Amino acid sequence: MCGIIGYTGPLDSKKILLEGLSQLEYRGYDSAGIALCMENSRIHLVRHTGKVSNLKKGCEEINQVSHCGLGHTRWATHGGVTTENTHPHRAGRVILVHNGIIENYHQLTTEFHLEGKLLSETDSEVAAWVLESLYDGDPVKAIAELVKHLKGSYSFCMMFEDHPGEIYAIRNVSPLVAAYTHSGSFVASDLTALIPYTRQYFVVPEDHILRLTSYKVHLYGLDLKELEPEILEVNWNMDAAMKNGFPHFMLKEIHEQPDALKNTILPRLAKGLPDFTDDLIPDFVFEDCDQVHIIACGTAMHAGMAARALMEPLLRIPVTVSIASEFRYEDPLVNDRTIVIIISQSGETIDTLAALRLAKSYGSKTLSVVNVKGSTIARESDYVLYTHAGPEIAVASTKAYSVQLAALYMVCCRMALVRGKYSVEEAEDFMKKLLDSIPAMEAMIEKKDTVKALVTHLINKPDAFFIGRGLDYAFSLEGALKLKEISYIHAEAYAAGELKHGTIALITQEVPVIAIATQENVFSKTISNIREVKARGAFVILLTKESLNVDPGIADIQINIPDIGDRFTVFPIAVVLQLIAYYASVGKNLDVDQPRNLAKSVTVE
Repeated sequence: MCGIIGYTGPLDSKKILLEGLSQLEYRGYDSAGIALCMENSRIHLVRHTGKVSNLKKGCEEINQVSHCGLGHTRWATHGGVTTENTHPHRAGRVILVHNGIIENYHQLTTEFHLEGKLLSETDSEVAAWVLESLYDGDPVKAIAELVKHLKGSYSFCMMFEDHPGEIYAIRNVSPLVAAYTHSGSFVASDLTALIPYTRQYFVVPEDHILRLTSYKVHLYGLDLKELEPEILEVNWNMDAAMKNGFPHFMLKEIHEQPDALKNTILPRLAKGLPDFTDDLIPDFVFEDCDQVHIIACGTAMHAGMAARALMEPLLRIPVTVSIASEFRYEDPLVNDRTIVIIISQSGETIDTLAALRLAKSYGSKTLSVVNVKGSTIARESDYVLYTHAGPEIAVASTKAYSVQLAALYMVCCRMALVRGKYSVEEAEDFMKKLLDSIPAMEAMIEKKDTVKALVTHLINKPDAFFIGRGLDYAFSLEGALKLKEISYIHAEAYAAGELKHGTIALITQEVPVIAIATQENVFSKTISNIREVKARGAFVILLTKESLNVDPGIADIQINIPDIGDRFTVFPIAVVLQLIAYYASVGKNLDVDQPRNLAKSVTVE
């Protein structure tokens, strides 16, 4: 969950590192630091708590030009937010930055007699001192020996004072990408830091050692034999990682959702039907299964919940959704007749990756829905369905959620078609209605000022509740998560019919209740539940369709979405729920894009 960047080459490394850390700050913003290899071959460290802006101020007095260095922005795991715990760490001749968690750090401290050497509380410094203990002048050999002693996840980038101008790296689970250009060699935890300099890159393979010089990138296996990396090309431009006039990345990414859906859906349409030929996903994957098991975390898991509510009634087979961190420690009921769908925006989410590996060990077919080409989950899955959201910088996921849903809806339609649950005409109608959801999203984006006005009823309240039935309940789970993660308002989602079984006790005078009622088959039931909370003093914000008749006085505020098929209302509803959370955060003068305690890519357990 930390941002890493390294550079060696003819340019000013300080400038490149600080700009790169600004791009990577969404991965962690508790503290930041850089290590610069100076002309005398000494390595100079600058570290500051807080955001990268604090580090930039601390670097203003550095006048000497450096051509090689490492940068790191931290999301604290081991040890609090202090200068001593800030990366990079120095251990004798070794300078190290780290993303991940070393599980056996305490054992290593004892084994290598490090008690008197450690200046921080971090597992990362322990790894640095172990590396120093093993180092005999050959960095590649020492790194290969280091990983034999480690348990956990890591991406390390390292410099050695007696090897000026060189950077070394290795990874296990935690992501790293690298590139060589005429401007020098780069390594980073995320592509966004590399895009200003190149569109060609490679994903550093797990358990491979990287050596960067100003004129070459070398890749070695743990047997020390040199290998050729697989070069990939970025399919989005730098503008996608910039705000482009929007006050926050989150608002920009909300606006980008209609185009992201088009980019995900349209290339996979053939004669009006979903077609995964170019994705190399054969129909027998969807035919030869008795159950579907969806695995994800957070927002991606909520996309899975909506997919389950869609798939199970249509396909008439069991569809289970598991939180990845729970699935991996269970004895899950999956087998070689199960298709396991893995959902991850980054393709590097550690719990989801571990769950994927467990599912494969049971013989299940695995299909990943990911946004990042070449990511670990994508490479290890049997089949991959790439979404095309482009980079998502705000910590709170918006467009990644929408394109995950779009991909899952297309999978559901294809499964229904090949399993005989849909005729060709029914599948064509499904896809037409899916495309209709795009202008419906655009219509709700146009209503953002209406949504902005209603959040005055939320921002001074300690609690908020979301209710719905069926698909509407699945939507409400994501709405509650969005509100709590960026506005810090305690928010919970409940199946509306469950209110009277205990949770209605939480309804007090003027407590906000966001009620979603778009499903016609349970509409009257949801309205009855709204009456129940209204009778107990709740302030009700109703989200429904234009065509559904609602008696005056049912809700204090009503927002209507366009009339589209019930199964597809998630797309315009998602926009409304995202805007509610966004404007609540803005109204409370909070940091929308970088909420406290959170980071974008969760690569630690």
